[in-house]
Amino acid sequence: MQTQMQMQALIYEGPKEMNIREVDAPVAGEDEVVIRVAFSGICGSELSGYLGKNSLRKPPMIFGHEFSGTIAAMGSRVEASGAWQLGQRVTANPLVTCGQCEKCLTGKQQLCGSRKLLSAALPGSNAEYVKIPASFVYPVPDSMTLQTAAMAEPTACAVRVAELAAAKPTDRVLILGMGPIGLLTLQAVLQYGVKEIIAVDMNEDRLAIARRLGAKHTICPAGVDTLEEVKRLTGGTGVNVAIDAVGAGLTRKQAVMACTTGGRTIFTGLHEEESSLPINLAIRSEITMTGSFAYSRVNFRTALQWLEEGRIGLSEGVIEAPLSEGAKWFETLLGSPGNVSKVLLIPGGEA
Repeated sequence: MQTQMQMQALIYEGPKEMNIREVDAPVAGEDEVVIRVAFSGICGSELSGYLGKNSLRKPPMIFGHEFSGTIAAMGSRVEASGAWQLGQRVTANPLVTCGQCEKCLTGKQQLCGSRKLLSAALPGSNAEYVKIPASFVYPVPDSMTLQTAAMAEPTACAVRVAELAAAKPTDRVLILGMGPIGLLTLQAVLQYGVKEIIAVDMNEDRLAIARRLGAKHTICPAGVDTLEEVKRLTGGTGVNVAIDAVGAGLTRKQAVMACTTGGRTIFTGLHEEESSLPINLAIRSEITMTGSFAYSRVNFRTALQWLEEGRIGLSEGVIEAPLSEGAKWFETLLGSPGNVSKVLLIPGGEA
């Protein structure tokens, strides 16, 4: 009998408890590929999961859904198709959907009723190997590094936010939160020709990055009232589009209150499960409030294209760290991240 191959994985075992363990390596089903992980990013939604505040993440669980690597094994039907090669450099859309329901067939795969996300319903990429159906795998262009390819998933999230925001070149746009999604969203919104973006964050280092990426104005709430400053910067009218990339009750409320009449609010941050919002204000001002979750297949493909073309990306503040230091970096990102914009864990894959 063949012995089950083992691998190192970073296991979430309870609130603020994450440890390296030896576990069984995944085995490819007939329509699946196993990817040897080169880089696995830490996502903001996983930070709330680490704290025990994300209902989708129950221990024990291998986190990680932003990743790149090389194909290590293929199922029989994948191999027979000839579409993929062992050792090929790839990334993957980690939101596994059915492909058959109305939502999938109309290009809204992120709303599939049977969707399963790596790092929540399925084992994630904070491990030496991860498996996924081959139909969700994308080749990495020769001109792109595996580090950049690992940013495809959060970039796809930003592409979807900007798509829903549908900002015009003359719009004023407010983005609350300059974590990775906020910084990528800023760049995605710029693709629509927007000239005036206001970026908000408590971290001055991240605000400096935002300015270099194209934010016209930055606000640090530690020294000024966010809404008063938005009012000042917009001549008292407010912004046309407000994007909350934090997911806290305060920032969600600020996003609504910062809008001009007829404005649009996009909620993408997932930090808190529930929030109180100024609904009467939204009614009287006809403010549209929209959630943005994940991305469609088209969004993911667009993200890869924009990364390849250099339109979007994170180059400043990206830290590469061994998988064994993963728990430490979860704590750092929750505490004092400084100028860190993204942490890429290295489980041992070949870059």
